Amino acid sequence: MLEVFGAGFGRTGTLSLKTALEQLGFGRCHHMLDVFEDPESIAVWQAAARGETVDWAQVYRGYRSSVDWPGAAFWRQITAQFPKAKVILGKRDPEAWYASAESSIHAAAVAPLPDDANPVFVQVRQMALDVVWNGVFDGRFTDKRHALKVFERHLTEVEQAFDPERLLVFEVTQGWEPLCEFVGVPVPDEPFPRTNDQASFAEHIAHRRSVGSRVDPTG
Repeated sequence: MLEVFGAGFGRTGTLSLKTALEQLGFGRCHHMLDVFEDPESIAVWQAAARGETVDWAQVYRGYRSSVDWPGAAFWRQITAQFPKAKVILGKRDPEAWYASAESSIHAAAVAPLPDDANPVFVQVRQMALDVVWNGVFDGRFTDKRHALKVFERHLTEVEQAFDPERLLVFEVTQGWEPLCEFVGVPVPDEPFPRTNDQASFAEHIAHRRSVGSRVDPTG
């Protein structure tokens, strides 16, 4: 059962937050990376994108937390299914977020596929197009003004939807203290994880794109 749900968009430090939550004992933590490990779940996320009813308890069986897309696209439904789950809204300067997303996750979603493209990569990419780029952003992510409006509207709507005791608005640059206080655990005696910068993201995509490529669950 989910105890912590991350409602922040991808490229707001979601992989760092996933790593941090797992270190704090809230693992397994669902992330887009997990979809690569469970291709059968792709159809469920696509059904959700079509507006069909989804059994979120089944989707998240074995998980104690979730961050990133595709879950963040369905934050209303998922938090309603798990009313006791604490909600973390990942936040980032909008201009910095757009630049990062445009050059990484969106670029990977629209780049030409190699002839030896890994079928799982192709399926996950199509799901991301259905859920995120054609869903959340209405097929208009390249319209920067529109994308920023979607991003900022999302932040506002999530902040307004929850009582303060259930919601933490969080930037990964804040480190352990606000996160640990919110989830009620001691601060670890180690640095806050910093993962999935632009260079590591590019390497990660290269590992997954082609048949026979290495699956790296850490991203």
